Amino acid sequence: MKVALYGAFLLALVPMQATILHDLSLGGVRPDLVLVSVCLIGFIRGELEGFLAGLLLGFAQDLLSAGDFWFNLATKSGIGLLAGLAGRQVAHVTAVVMLVGLFVVSCCSGLLFLLVTQYGGLAAMGSAARSVLLPQAVFDALLGAVVYWVLEERVRDRWVLAE
Repeated sequence: MKVALYGAFLLALVPMQATILHDLSLGGVRPDLVLVSVCLIGFIRGELEGFLAGLLLGFAQDLLSAGDFWFNLATKSGIGLLAGLAGRQVAHVTAVVMLVGLFVVSCCSGLLFLLVTQYGGLAAMGSAARSVLLPQAVFDALLGAVVYWVLEERVRDRWVLAE
């Protein structure tokens, strides 16, 4: 059952990010649903499932995007693993913890992407960090915190009891 849910999630999430969110962007900035989802899965379900979700979603994102191949695969699986480890170490995960954690993770992911691509030198990277990276990190953090806040009471207790 879990494999079927992850498969359906994989099939729906990446194309939805590429198509629907393209039209729903705010000022040209849209959230990275894959990043937010991988962080949530890692925090809630643990490092193994976070890593595997990041691996599958990053691979699908690399296949469907025109960017550098393996970049999303490596970063999203690493983010899922680290989110799972962090979720196990934090005593009481709240929406505020998710907000701060997702902001930091999104900033680090965006900075890594800027460093790998080195598009236009340092001046262009600074401009991209101010105009795209920081608003996207705020958008990712807010979306993840809201989703976690909604899921916190309803889903997490069922998952913990099921194990």
